[in-house]
Amino acid sequence: MEVVPDLEPRLARFRQVHMPFDASGLTVREQKMVAKLVDACRYLDDIYWRQVDPDGLQLYQSLEGKTSKQDVNLRRYLWINGSRFDLLDGQRPFVGATPMPLGRGFYPQGLTRDQIEQYVKLHPEKRAELYSPTSVVRWHGSDLDGLPYHIAYRSFLEPAARDLREAADLSPDKAFANFLRLRSDALLSDDYFKSDIAWMQLKDPKVDIIFAPYETYADTLLGVKASYGGSILIRNQAQSAKLDTFRKYVADIQDSLPLPAPDRPSKHGLETPMEVMDAPFRTGDLGHGYQAVADNLPNDPRIHEQQGSKKLFFKNFMDARVNYVILPLARYMMPTHQANMVSGEGYLLGTIMHEICHGLGPAFAHNASGEKVDIRAAIGPIFGGLEEAKADVVGMFSLKWLVDHGVLAKEKLNEYYASYIAGNFRTLRFGAFEAHGQAEMMEFNYYVEQGVVRRGASGKYSVDFEKMPDVIAGLAKELLTMEATGDRAKAEAWFKKYDVIPPELQKSLDRAKELPVDIDPLVTFPRKVE
Repeated sequence: MEVVPDLEPRLARFRQVHMPFDASGLTVREQKMVAKLVDACRYLDDIYWRQVDPDGLQLYQSLEGKTSKQDVNLRRYLWINGSRFDLLDGQRPFVGATPMPLGRGFYPQGLTRDQIEQYVKLHPEKRAELYSPTSVVRWHGSDLDGLPYHIAYRSFLEPAARDLREAADLSPDKAFANFLRLRSDALLSDDYFKSDIAWMQLKDPKVDIIFAPYETYADTLLGVKASYGGSILIRNQAQSAKLDTFRKYVADIQDSLPLPAPDRPSKHGLETPMEVMDAPFRTGDLGHGYQAVADNLPNDPRIHEQQGSKKLFFKNFMDARVNYVILPLARYMMPTHQANMVSGEGYLLGTIMHEICHGLGPAFAHNASGEKVDIRAAIGPIFGGLEEAKADVVGMFSLKWLVDHGVLAKEKLNEYYASYIAGNFRTLRFGAFEAHGQAEMMEFNYYVEQGVVRRGASGKYSVDFEKMPDVIAGLAKELLTMEATGDRAKAEAWFKKYDVIPPELQKSLDRAKELPVDIDPLVTFPRKVE
């Protein structure tokens, strides 16, 4: 078993941070409910590994109980990445020599996008099942079949559903209990619509949970297959109350976007739940790799049209990212007077608007015939990068709107821009191989091209605050238009042009190589995967 020789330095890029479970605000019954939810979440990890790297799971399990330094380090790095493929090294293997399959475990090994598209042309009746976000594609003789998740992963979903029902019986919150029962049913049918509606309608839940196959970032073949993820959430009441300021302006911001009216459906009258939560336990695509500090869910465009979307901000993860990664990095990458402008508040507001703006813009693309088509399917594998970039850039466009309308102080705007670019530097260290990295590499190169971010003789980058608003507005229009038109060719060409790390940027980033790139959360509840 060949392991990269620099495994220890790779591990050092992840700062271990304790994420304790504070049960002081929960009753004994609520604590029992949380324990049952943790049990349910563990089954999602079992599925996730099988979706993204089943061979990596076998290796991870084989290392349990091993005591040599290399084995202990390898097991930890497998856990951090959730696979044998290094997120910080272009998804190249750090153990063995097998390259990452584009289709992960969602598709037969060796199957190409062209083969699928050609097969669907010959068998159009198969399109829905093969492109379903909740099916695994398998050969059946010479035919391709889409096997529904609830059948493929039944041995894990049935006990997970049982745990959700038992947690519902312990919940003092009737609406949350109803959601858990509906989500339990959804696991066994792959129809999440009804339970997503119930989740959207929860009112200020004390305990909440993300529990579904939502994100499609792991599918780099078609970009449509959803991986399972779970997170326990405990409400931060004081911080959640502050979000009401932003909630009431969401519809007006949507109306202000640089898009034709038909491509920005009205958000007036739609719910925009926003919660600040602590996340004491995560699994699946939330537990491995890139450690999200916020989320905007669900992703179903039908929910967006009828209900809106829920914005979740993970306070304990955000605090760790700002304190251990962003603030130290800003001092390496920006001149002192601008690095000193970077703030936790600025980063938080940028993140809030990022998540709000995932739910803004077009709900569907329109093809040449004017028909509605799913944006993910229209754009293809680069959709993840495009959508993350849209949320970033439209988020900053929206902060300017809030300043212009007197909601936020004008003198704070430059602080927000400085914090945004500092956050960019953090993500750029992941490279342009993960959706967030693709997005922010593109943004950074675009800003350099437009002259609003400049590298000085010292190797540090400064921001031209005066020009920033117009350049952001122009980029927002480009990205929103790509989504509204479903223009795959333009999106792919755009990212091909801008998703290259310039040598001078790499040189500047290398000076900060001793700083952590991200956190490795240490949680109260034991980690295990079957």
